[in-house]
Amino acid sequence: MIVIMFRVLIIAAIILLVYSIIQYFRNPQRQLENAKGTKEFYLLDEQDNSKKNLHFVYKGCQFEGEKYVGTTEDSFQIVDIHVTVHDPLELQGLTRDDIYFLEKELFLRYPHAKVTWKHPINKLLLNN
Repeated sequence: MIVIMFRVLIIAAIILLVYSIIQYFRNPQRQLENAKGTKEFYLLDEQDNSKKNLHFVYKGCQFEGEKYVGTTEDSFQIVDIHVTVHDPLELQGLTRDDIYFLEKELFLRYPHAKVTWKHPINKLLLNN
């Protein structure tokens, strides 16, 4: 009887271990940090939840966008996104074309939104 219980406990431990490994690799925050390390684009967002901010990484720079709901012609939509950067020193090497790429990606997900870039990113867009 003890041998059977021990086998059941070992199987339960293996199932728990496999579940934990799967959850680790599916963790969105880990994927965001991984994209930051590899300097690629990754967007972490819950489009159905307007109260959660969106986070995205591009070329090793992490951004956060606050979503604001407003009215369009026929429904309530996200109409304003205010984007800030976590660490302004990470902006080194980003060009105006990179900012336009990020805007395009945001417009694909939120076509009615107006993107507002906060300091110091807005200085790059104002300088010609």
